[in-house]
Amino acid sequence: MTVHFIGAGPGAADLLTLRAAEVISRCPVCLYAGSLVPAEVIAHAPENARVIDTASMTLEEIIAEIEAAHAAGHDVARVHSGDPSIYGAIAEQIRLLEERGIPFEIIPGVPAFAAAAATLKCELTAPGISQSIILTRISGKATPVPEPERLEELARSRATLVLHLSIRRLREVARICTPHYGEDCPVAVVYRASWPDERVITGTLADIPEKVRAAKITRTALIIIGHVLTASATGRSGLYDPAHAHLLRNTGKKRQT
Repeated sequence: MTVHFIGAGPGAADLLTLRAAEVISRCPVCLYAGSLVPAEVIAHAPENARVIDTASMTLEEIIAEIEAAHAAGHDVARVHSGDPSIYGAIAEQIRLLEERGIPFEIIPGVPAFAAAAATLKCELTAPGISQSIILTRISGKATPVPEPERLEELARSRATLVLHLSIRRLREVARICTPHYGEDCPVAVVYRASWPDERVITGTLADIPEKVRAAKITRTALIIIGHVLTASATGRSGLYDPAHAHLLRNTGKKRQT
């Protein structure tokens, strides 16, 4: 018996990995976050599987279901949205499984920020602009951010910022980031990346809060901040420069064919 923590991807059912689909298809028990995982993903579960939406359940109730499956010798597909390693709340589940001696594995999924970048048709690391991506969130009531990771500190880097779980505080995000990125810095808000009802709102730190407020977007949205979002962010990578030699391209020797 094994508990499979599965990344379902950002929303589009066909972004589920082949491995994830195969594992779901053979698990007699499937626990999933109903508000974030599309029905098409759960449709891979066997016809007679015990399928449970965990959206309204506590951690203890979820573990109780897993313990019952363990006692019966049934594999469990524990399906999370995006990739489980990013705001997946799997660490607390893993700790309790280890205490109980219940085996588990993790199957990665396409993260929401990658789907959002694909929608925006952009690269989040652009030569000469930014070579770092910071995945973070603004501090909230449920889970405060550690003091060294406060947005006020991270924004000093001027790296590409991707904020999860922060859309309700976008005005505060813009206020904090403006001194470091400039009020004309481009911002993209991607609502439900890759879902059929996906929406994209673009603007700058100066006007994005009002645009998002007018659109009435209050949840399930990523905020991407950085000059990599502009069309002018087109610096050339040294990797493909004719003058750059490396193991597979020696500029000092005639290329072998």
